[in-house]
Amino acid sequence: MQFIDLKAQQNQKLKGGITLKEDIEKNINKVIEHGQYIQGPEVKQLENELAKYVGVKNCITVSSGTDALLASLMALDIKPGDEVITTPFSFFATAETILLVGAKPIFIDIRRDSYNLDYEKLEMAISSKTKTIIAVSLYGQTADMKNINKIADKYNIPVIEDGAQSFGAEHYNKRSGSLSTIGTTSFFPSKPLGGYGDGGACFTDDDSLADKIRKISLHGQNKRYSHELIGFNGRLDTIQAAILLSKLKVFDNEIESRNRIANRYVKRFEEYGFLNTPLISKENKSVYAQFTIELDYREKVKKYLAENSIPTSIHYPSLLSDQKALNHSKGNKSIFKKVFKKNIYKSFDLENAKLACEKVLSLPMHPYLKEDQQDLIINTVIKSLENT
Repeated sequence: MQFIDLKAQQNQKLKGGITLKEDIEKNINKVIEHGQYIQGPEVKQLENELAKYVGVKNCITVSSGTDALLASLMALDIKPGDEVITTPFSFFATAETILLVGAKPIFIDIRRDSYNLDYEKLEMAISSKTKTIIAVSLYGQTADMKNINKIADKYNIPVIEDGAQSFGAEHYNKRSGSLSTIGTTSFFPSKPLGGYGDGGACFTDDDSLADKIRKISLHGQNKRYSHELIGFNGRLDTIQAAILLSKLKVFDNEIESRNRIANRYVKRFEEYGFLNTPLISKENKSVYAQFTIELDYREKVKKYLAENSIPTSIHYPSLLSDQKALNHSKGNKSIFKKVFKKNIYKSFDLENAKLACEKVLSLPMHPYLKEDQQDLIINTVIKSLENT
C-alpha cells in the first residue's frame, strides 16, 4: 500500500476516451516540438486557467511553493527589522522565507480543533513592526481567513495565505488563493494539484503586486537584461505547466473523491470514538491534502501499522520554533545567527501546537484509495488502539 498513489491517476479516462497519461504525454510532446522550455505558451495558458479557477485577476506561476512565499514577501517589501506573524505548526518553508528576507517570525498558537492559526490569539501579537501575516491553510482546509482578514484590516496589515495544502478548498464559497492580499500554493507532486516536479503559484487581485511578483520571479526584469528589482530565478518550467494543464481536467473529480474517502474515514472512526480528526468548519470545504488523526500512544500505533505494511506520516513532529536553524544553540552555525543579534524569532504560548506535534498521525490518503484498502487501514488502527 502507498501513502499517496501518484500513478493511479494516470489511468483516468478523459473526454474522448484517452487516459490522463496519454493527454499528459501529448502536452509534453507539444512542448518538445515548439522547444520553448522556459516561458512557453503553456505557462500563460495555465496562469489564465488557474486565475479563473481560483477567482482572481492575476496568477503568477513560480518554481515552487516556497518561492511563491518568498516572492510574496519581497513584493510586500518585507525587510530586516519587520515582523511577520504566523503559525509554528507548518512546514519549514513558512518560517524559512520570512528569515530569508531578514524579518522575524512571530509564532502564535493554533486552534485545538482545526490545527490552523488561531485568530483569537492574533491581535495580542501585533506590534508597530508587524508588516504581514502568513496564515497557513493546513491539511486541506483554509484557516479562518474571514476573521484573520478582519483583524488585519483593522491594523492595515496585508495577509498572505500559505495555501500549499489547500488549492481547490473553499471558505464561504470562495476558493483558497482568493481569500487575502496574496494567496500562494504549491504544485509539489503530493499536493492536491501536483505536477511531476516542483512548482507553485501566487494569486492576487492587486495588479501592482502581481507585476512586482512576476518581475521578482524573473530576476527583477521588466524586459530582457533590464532589471528594475532584486529578484531571483523563480520561473515555472513549461513542461510542468503542460502537465498541470492536463491534471486540471480531473481535479474537481479528485476533490469529490477525496471528500468521499475522508467522510468514510470520519464516519468509521466516530463509531469507535477512539480518536479525533480535524474539525471542518461549516463555512469550509476541504480538499484533504492529508487525512490526519489525533491519538494517544502514537508511536505504538504507528509501529503497529508499519508492521502491517500500512505507511503513515507525521505532519508535523516538531514546532518551527524548535528547529535548530532558529535557535542560538551551541554549535549552531546558521547564517541567521549573524543576521539577528538577539532572538531570531518570538513566540507566545504554543500549548495547542505542542500537543499536536505529540499526537497527530497522517494515514494514507489520495483520490484513488480503494474501499478495501481503507477498511484495512481503519480496522488496523482500531485494533492497534484496542491493544494499547
